[in-house]
Amino acid sequence: MPTTIGSLRRLLLAPSLASVTFAGRGFPVTASPATERLEAVPQAVVCGFEWGIDARDQWEVERRLDLIDPEQRGFAYEGATMAFTILDAAGPGRGRRTRDLLDGPGKAHIFLAYIGIGFAMARLPRPLWKKVLPDLTGTPYHPVMSWLAVDGYGFDLAYFHPRRWVDEQRRPAPYPWQGAPGYFQRAADQGIGRALWFIHGGNPGQVGSAVRKFGLDRQADLWSGVGLAATFAGGCRAAGLTELRAEAGLHRAELAQGSVFAAKARWHAGHVPEHSALATEALTGLDVPAAADLADACAVQHGEDGLPAYELWRSALRARLAN
Repeated sequence: MPTTIGSLRRLLLAPSLASVTFAGRGFPVTASPATERLEAVPQAVVCGFEWGIDARDQWEVERRLDLIDPEQRGFAYEGATMAFTILDAAGPGRGRRTRDLLDGPGKAHIFLAYIGIGFAMARLPRPLWKKVLPDLTGTPYHPVMSWLAVDGYGFDLAYFHPRRWVDEQRRPAPYPWQGAPGYFQRAADQGIGRALWFIHGGNPGQVGSAVRKFGLDRQADLWSGVGLAATFAGGCRAAGLTELRAEAGLHRAELAQGSVFAAKARWHAGHVPEHSALATEALTGLDVPAAADLADACAVQHGEDGLPAYELWRSALRARLAN
């Protein structure tokens, strides 16, 4: 059951379902069954956030999340993680809601949960960011994959404020995430690339045109984000995926790298929808199990030369996929 304080938080912080639809955001999307599935993604995030910000206890949140269709469940975990992160960071000391969720059933959705932390960062003052990342020592992919939180931050900026971050192509100020402030803007661009996939409703030609309006130094990271979104969230048929690969041109390896990360996330969560399998094959030439194995084979645990392990991991994947 909701609490009075939780309901007030929900009213103040949660966007309405209508406001995150493509029409609500004013995005140039032609409705179709594929775009309806894509549009359900931010709505699932909102539901997860409302449950997390409003619930009396964690069991109630977890039970509600379990009722979500497996295809959308990870996105609902994004929203719940976002809510718990805000509650943990804004309160006194360091809360443990997020850690408990991700040490429990959220572990299967760790990749998207990090993105949810990034959504929270977009709503918290920067001095509180030092409190947003829970201690998940011993959990696979932590803290290397925590850069997905910065990806989530970039996505949120572009999705909710496209004029500033897409049309004007502004860059967020650096932040020493995982001790690598110089990489912060690149990771945010990966999230902006994911947002472009949603903003243009999975239309390959429009997405490609949007990416090419950015500076050349940003396009590789944007294409990686596009590949992740196209594979994990769907929204495009087989012919469109072929077109998307052509649109990426010299950045096909980046597009494929994002697709591999998405395939790994789906495989790790234990549910691979048909559209994710289709996109993985089209963008990487691999089936999902092979893509997940490749992701693990290229994993890097320690950074070097000022680059975080996350980027070295991505670089190793791109090198394998370009061959």
